[in-house]
Amino acid sequence: MEKPVCPVCEMDQVLESPTRWECATCGHEWDRAPAAEEEPGARVVKDANGNVLTDGDVVTLIKDLPLKGASQTLKTGTKSKPIRLVEGDHEITCKMDGITVFLKACFVKKA
Repeated sequence: MEKPVCPVCEMDQVLESPTRWECATCGHEWDRAPAAEEEPGARVVKDANGNVLTDGDVVTLIKDLPLKGASQTLKTGTKSKPIRLVEGDHEITCKMDGITVFLKACFVKKA
């Protein structure tokens, strides 16, 4: 692996240690990049209790959630059909009470 350039002064006089890089010119230190980058699809989604969620799990709401654009509220304890994990701010898509909803994982627990 090539030695990187300093992100502060952009000089190439960089000293290496097992876990860090250090610029010999300005003294700036930074962590070495991990050898194996994570796969783009290897995102871990956890529910409110810290359990890892996967596609096909069934979840239960832990809080009443009003639906935007509708006068309906999903009540605490409502179970979903099997979930699907998606990218974005709302990590879960599923059907609850016959309606397709997008949910944040912090409002559900694994059933």
